[in-house]
Amino acid sequence: MDNEIIKKEKESENFIHRFINEDLKNGVYTKVHTRFPPEPNGYLHIGHAKAIAVDFGTAEKYGGVCDLRFDDTNPIKEDMEYVNSIIEDVEWLIGHKIENIVYASDYFDIMHDCAIKLINMGKAYVDDLTAAQISEYRGDFNTPGKDSPYRNRSVEENLDLFNRMTAGEFADGEKCLRAKIDMQSPNVYLRDPVIYRILNMPHQHVGDKWHVYPVYDFAQAIADAAEGVTFSLCTLEFEDRRPIYDWTLRELNTLNLWEEPPRQIEFARMNLSYTITSKRRCIRLITDNLVSGWDDPRMATLCGMRRRGYPAAAIRDFVEKIGVSKANSVIDYSMLESCVRDNLNENAARTMAVLDPVKVIVDNYEEGKSEDISVPVNPAKPELGNNTVKFSRELYIEREDFMEEPVKGYFRLSPEREVRLKGAYFVKFASLEKDENGEITAIHVTYDPETFGGDAPDGRKVKGTLHWVSAEHCHDAEVRLYDRLFNVENPADESNVKDFTEHLNPDSMKILKGCKVTDDVVNAKVGDTMQFMRQGYFCIDKESTKDNLVINRVVALKDSWKK
Repeated sequence: MDNEIIKKEKESENFIHRFINEDLKNGVYTKVHTRFPPEPNGYLHIGHAKAIAVDFGTAEKYGGVCDLRFDDTNPIKEDMEYVNSIIEDVEWLIGHKIENIVYASDYFDIMHDCAIKLINMGKAYVDDLTAAQISEYRGDFNTPGKDSPYRNRSVEENLDLFNRMTAGEFADGEKCLRAKIDMQSPNVYLRDPVIYRILNMPHQHVGDKWHVYPVYDFAQAIADAAEGVTFSLCTLEFEDRRPIYDWTLRELNTLNLWEEPPRQIEFARMNLSYTITSKRRCIRLITDNLVSGWDDPRMATLCGMRRRGYPAAAIRDFVEKIGVSKANSVIDYSMLESCVRDNLNENAARTMAVLDPVKVIVDNYEEGKSEDISVPVNPAKPELGNNTVKFSRELYIEREDFMEEPVKGYFRLSPEREVRLKGAYFVKFASLEKDENGEITAIHVTYDPETFGGDAPDGRKVKGTLHWVSAEHCHDAEVRLYDRLFNVENPADESNVKDFTEHLNPDSMKILKGCKVTDDVVNAKVGDTMQFMRQGYFCIDKESTKDNLVINRVVALKDSWKK
């Protein structure tokens, strides 16, 4: 076998790769072909990120191919809106265009032909039982199944009925096509599963040709084989249904339909604390106006995380750190935030912004004068150079950076303490202005002209360094401080509450008006991320314009949830 096919960037303990290595070594397969098969009936969430990484990453590791294949077998719930959003999310996460985009419905003719083959082989029959009756006849883990009274129809009768189903002669649910496997099987899924059902409605991708549609288990196996997939990688909930997948391929391949029938391998899905990914619950959050939509920056959807400012590379790093295993687990949200923080610390440009401004007037600085202050774009990357900001007589600092009666350990501006203004000068308190309610409206200071750049020629030191913006040269912005949407680790657990919405974090979004930012923020594009010094990492929101800046906090500088 060609060594190029099994080349690896590095040895991995990933059990999926060990299976693949063994199959390639033994000549079971000559290539690696995977697929990511989302249903186009909703938006992708953080759990899908692991599946995307496993499917696309495995193909990349072995120099193979990974298809994005839409599992569009249920036109009742599917929509092109979801198709478009899934393509956008996957391409964003993997960092490049998808080479192959296909649809399960592309193989409907092949699936229908395979169903007829199974009927001819005596391996499928048309059943008239209702869905409720089928469930009753199937039994459960403690009760054996019993045969449908229609199980022993002749091949001719089954072909006739299935052709009439296909032609649209029957109402929805009036009949179905079932695989004839084993009604006594200890695996309930093998008790003659339904493989085709009647659904008299058009399909968004292939039009109004069909009145019958294949169910997931049957469609997945046929589409994988027809597409040339060699490794069908899926999450653990499909492990009990793998026998249907294998039975379908084994029975049909007695006709030698495929050279390399695919192998299904299951891995643990990813569950993230403090999040909801259930489609039903997400829809509830949206319809009850508890969030603004699927891309609300507090949602665990990929589009929500992208809007908030999470870098795709940080999510990929998060998935890699979790690893691939056979054991389900819940990952703490702090781990994801840590990956986001590490990525932005290395890559985000620095700037100064004041979120809760109070005016500072430098009494001994010349009116009308301004100076250029140079601030590194990113201290970790000196090759990126510096940003230039203006210093003038009137500035803004954070209101919390001044305390009239400082407590012990307070090292910011106060009547008795000199501080440094980042990159500019040392300043000392002079006086205050207050309104009729005693609220501070302006802080007067004096500066030392000899300390330009932030150091004193006489060697004196200061403990506090404050960020600031020039009042004359800044711009107003709305800043949205986002936090976790839920305040418990498992919001889906309703054992101690009536409704999961009782777990909503009331502080998941705080909107600050009148924040002060500099020109580099105004000139940034939607989606650009940056560090506001001493504040955290921020991103330009899609609602932002130059006349109405809207900025999202991506993540704070430190984990405020640590116990």
